[in-house]
Amino acid sequence: MVTIDAADGGRWTSLWLANREWLWAGPGLLDGARTGHTTFTDAGGLDECFPTVRGTPDHGGLWNQPWSDSVAYDNTVLTRAFTTSADSVTVDYHLTAPPGYEFVWAAHALLDCAVGATISAEAGECRLYPEAAPLLGGWPADKPWASAEWPALGLDIYGPSDGTAVGAVLVDCATATVRDRGTALTTNLSCPGQPVSTALWRNLAGFPEGAPYRSLGVEPMLGRVFDLAEAGPGDAAVVPASGELAWRLTFSARPT
Repeated sequence: MVTIDAADGGRWTSLWLANREWLWAGPGLLDGARTGHTTFTDAGGLDECFPTVRGTPDHGGLWNQPWSDSVAYDNTVLTRAFTTSADSVTVDYHLTAPPGYEFVWAAHALLDCAVGATISAEAGECRLYPEAAPLLGGWPADKPWASAEWPALGLDIYGPSDGTAVGAVLVDCATATVRDRGTALTTNLSCPGQPVSTALWRNLAGFPEGAPYRSLGVEPMLGRVFDLAEAGPGDAAVVPASGELAWRLTFSARPT
């Protein structure tokens, strides 16, 4: 079952599968919808990030406007349709946009997990972002990310608070599984012909500065980078000549 707050950017506020809640309720930074806000505020749950995740606008341009079954942004229209069962949720997305329109999209899912939860995915390239520099012992010059092999830097474990917060993109990773307290949540994203990855945000009380909290994001995404402005060849999704693009996201859960 999914619960949606249409007034607050179409945000998912509940994902109830396998007899438990999977979405984190957020740090309680504000009351009410973020409609009209110009600075992103973390409200927990799942935000739809489009046409970028980081960069401008931060977390995209959908979280601060009301939704119905669809939402318009930047000469585009994004529609989604949900199919639910006791142990899975499937979302079919349809984007209408000018041919050649480039974007990054992510289902920015913040999960309600305990210390010791694990994230598993196939081995492959993991793009680490500058906040990971203390863990890497430095940073490569003139690069927006550093490449490593997944699993990297222990990011597959949601460990105890250590004052770090790290973002990463598991490149060309369509499926990931989170195991927590006797249950497993698996994400799968399908969009033939487009770059499909999984973004990860592991915050062990390292963000935000001055008032840090804990949060874990496991985020199916179209694209291979957080910031559309940093996309190289093949790093962004591209609307074909038809002016339409469809993709399917599935969350499924089971006891372990």
